[in-house]
This record gives sequence, C-alpha cells and structure tokens, in this order.
Amino acid sequence: MSAADSGGATVLVVEDEPSIADVLAITLRFHGFTVLTAGGVHAAVELAREARPDAVLLDIALPDGDGRQVCRVLRAERADLAVVFLTARDAPAEVVHGLALGGDDYITKPFNVDEVVARVRAVLRRTRPPAGPDAPPPPRPPVLRHGDLELDEATYTVRRGGRSVDLTPTEFALLRHLVRHADRIVPKEQLLRHVWRYEHAVESTVVETYISYLRRKLDPLGPPLIRTRRGVGYGLRPADPG
Repeated sequence: MSAADSGGATVLVVEDEPSIADVLAITLRFHGFTVLTAGGVHAAVELAREARPDAVLLDIALPDGDGRQVCRVLRAERADLAVVFLTARDAPAEVVHGLALGGDDYITKPFNVDEVVARVRAVLRRTRPPAGPDAPPPPRPPVLRHGDLELDEATYTVRRGGRSVDLTPTEFALLRHLVRHADRIVPKEQLLRHVWRYEHAVESTVVETYISYLRRKLDPLGPPLIRTRRGVGYGLRPADPG
C-alpha cells in the first residue's frame, strides 16, 4: 500500500515505552500518517483535545493511570474517533472490556508493525470517509430502514421506534451491513471481511461480541431484532409490515 492510503490521517500513539512508541511512530510516518505521541493518560487527553487526531493507538498500562480512561473520556466527546487498543493484556475478559468501552479494535503485544498499520487503516475506513482536495462533496446517502429501525448514513445516527440509539462507529457499520442484507443470513466471515476488513479467515469472537452489544442497545426498544443461525452467521428478523 502507498502513503496515499493513509489519507492524511493523524494518529496519536499513547505508549510509555519509548522504544515501542518510536517504532510505531517511524512506521506510521513511513506509511504517510501524521503521528503524535503521549506517554500517559493526562498528556493523551490534552493532546487529543488540542490536535483532534483521527485515530488513537492506546496502551492500557500507563504510568499515571489506566489507558481505558482515555478511551472512556475521548469516546464521550467524539463518536467519530477511531480507538485501537495496543496492549500486553490478552485475556478474553480484557478484550471484551476494551471493546465494550468503545474501542474499535484490540491488538495484543508482541505485535507485527505491518499488522498495526493495516488494522489502523481498516478502522479509519469505517470511521473516516475518503476525501481529497479536489473531490466534490459526496451525495447525501439515503436513510436505511427496516421496520421501525432507521439508519441515517449522512449523520451516523440510528433511531428505533422513534427513539435515538447511541452506537459506536463499529456498531453502526455492523448494523448497517445487516440492514443492507436484511433478506438473508450474513455469514460471519463476510462480516469480518466487510465490517472489520479482515482479508483472511481468522479465529475471532469480535462478531459475537458486537452482536451482543447491538442486542443490548436495540432490544429494549422493541421486539428482538437480530437472529442467529448457529454455525453460519447473523441476520435481521423480517420487518413487521404493519
């Protein structure tokens, strides 16, 4: 991939180990990203508010606190910010907790720097529409509807039964893909490919985790919406014609 694939995005690397921070910064800059670095919770929050990066690569164990604090604070302020955890904590409960806080991806140490770049790009494709200096403004996408569910792709807002539903960018992307294919069961592999941009089959519970998040937010507002076909994938229940 060329540097142009970065789209001029800015990445904030929050890592207190200088050698790791330097490797990530050098690699990301080589691939065309603008890179900022912070070594702690307070510095990260202040820098993110000042510079408004497109993505944050976020360690959890920081000298002045827990990196998940950074995610919690910044996610509350900016729904469009891409957050990728990069940590040695690889227990399934840790991964689920990080994603539940609004993280868009979770990479464990030790890591391959090329994989980090690819995963950052994949998240940015979901959270940051492509643009260029001479590109005309894109046409306003239509509002997607399925029964009492409405997804506005222009404003990234969701309503069910007339009530607003607060989704993270990844949750929105997953629900949008299900709505666009509401007449079928979507295989898990297809969701990994189109929502998470995983090009190859991987063993991952990320789909199941995010399906549970969507159910938790959507089901209190109406009848259960998402159905599971065990061993295959997920789909939406037929819309009530009435």
